[in-house]
Amino acid sequence: MANPSSDQFPTSVAGLPPARAVEVVELADGDVFDLRIAPVAKRLGDATVRMLAYDGSIPGPTLKVREGSEVLVDVENQGDAEATVHWHGLRLENRYDGTHETQRPVAVGERFSARVRFPDPGVYWYHPHIREDYGQEMGLYGNVLVEPADPHYWPPVHREVLLTLDDVLLEDGRVAPFSRATTTHAAMGRFGDVLLVSGETDLSLRAQPGEVVRFYLTNTANTRVFDVALPGAPMKLVGGDSGRVEREELVDHVVLAPSERAVVDVLVVGRRQLTLEHRTPDRTYRLASIEVGGDRPDPPLAGRFAALRTNADMVAERQRITPYLEAEPDKVLAFLAEMDHGAHDPSGHDHAHDPGGHRRGDSTVGGGIEWEDGMVEMNRASTPSNMRWKIVDRATGAENQAIDWRFRVGDQVKIRLLNEMAGDHPMHHPFHVHGAGRFLVLGRDGITEPNLVWKDTVLVRTGETVDILLDVSNVGRWMAHCHIAEHHETGMMFSFTVAPATTATDGGA
Repeated sequence: MANPSSDQFPTSVAGLPPARAVEVVELADGDVFDLRIAPVAKRLGDATVRMLAYDGSIPGPTLKVREGSEVLVDVENQGDAEATVHWHGLRLENRYDGTHETQRPVAVGERFSARVRFPDPGVYWYHPHIREDYGQEMGLYGNVLVEPADPHYWPPVHREVLLTLDDVLLEDGRVAPFSRATTTHAAMGRFGDVLLVSGETDLSLRAQPGEVVRFYLTNTANTRVFDVALPGAPMKLVGGDSGRVEREELVDHVVLAPSERAVVDVLVVGRRQLTLEHRTPDRTYRLASIEVGGDRPDPPLAGRFAALRTNADMVAERQRITPYLEAEPDKVLAFLAEMDHGAHDPSGHDHAHDPGGHRRGDSTVGGGIEWEDGMVEMNRASTPSNMRWKIVDRATGAENQAIDWRFRVGDQVKIRLLNEMAGDHPMHHPFHVHGAGRFLVLGRDGITEPNLVWKDTVLVRTGETVDILLDVSNVGRWMAHCHIAEHHETGMMFSFTVAPATTATDGGA
């Protein structure tokens, strides 16, 4: 067991079992599944480092379940600190949401059982919600694939592949140390210098010419935004966070903020190697290679791949939301930063006194996104004591945990998200709402969203205004926060209460 008196979490790999391959576990309605948190030795390039794993693998096991089912997950914590497991994007019973407000933290050596239900098709994931900055960076994440009850929900493919996109920061052959007492890298989040795809630094996949492969992509990084492309292969966007899009469309890339998902179908053409890439304004990273060879699969699906379906359920949602497009928002939230006046970058620039000029010409900022850590020393030294991220309710002035919204099941709440430029360090924020419901993006900067999909996280770029419509469907006390792990740990979160439709008397939209 780790020594809790140490100021830092352990880094030694002595005596640890090696990380094993990721398993796909198919669960039926009513099944019981054991999920164990424990340290492993993980090979990353030339280094062997101590990480944390669910059931010995990074990512943890992929849980494959049917829409409408429910399973019991029995979590055992043999890790380095108290823990919870958050079931990201799932509209489940509130007491199993996995936050400090919904359950007592699971101490090392203890267990906790959660009843997890799966009402919506799509790809979801699970991860810590106590010291998320530490646990998630160390490898605690895994996917949940909810198969739709409708066999024609998705277009036909030959094969499905789930990929997690992550990065990890290494120093001197180990994961850069974490303090038990406080979160570091609070300004911009902890950017890694090693990219991981499904836990691997050099992932190699195989495909057949003419094969149609569905990729479920999940961004599990603490702060990095990924821009994913597959040059040389047609790619079709078919789904997002929680199910299918309104209109399937051919795309040449997809952008995923931390915790977002994208579902893309790829038509493998030719007999050559393909390279999955992450592209930033400055450089292109190799994420994985795909070796193409062998016989063509049967049946051929190229013709059906070319068909771009329009999905009637989402068309109906567009008709439903029309009155909300021009309506005034029910709630307005602003995202701001307060930086201690003693916080400087290595050049001596005082960001607190000159918030507008912090890096306007720097190439790490592109399209309202910080693609890299452009202020490494300042970012490392930033903690909740000198960097405070705020979500502000513009109607009341309440900030972070002081925000106290109250809704009832059935409410439709239009929320305006303002990523304001007036703070000490404007940057993008992925805004995530827990399982009270799901939302649709109505528009960005006054431009109506052209392709609807159910969401639980939306990327709000620097200076951007985003309108969302929250469909409130689940009773309980729920959290909303920035999904940059270090921003959340710095206090950029609040909770709201949902009452049953028949008992709530105030606060509805």
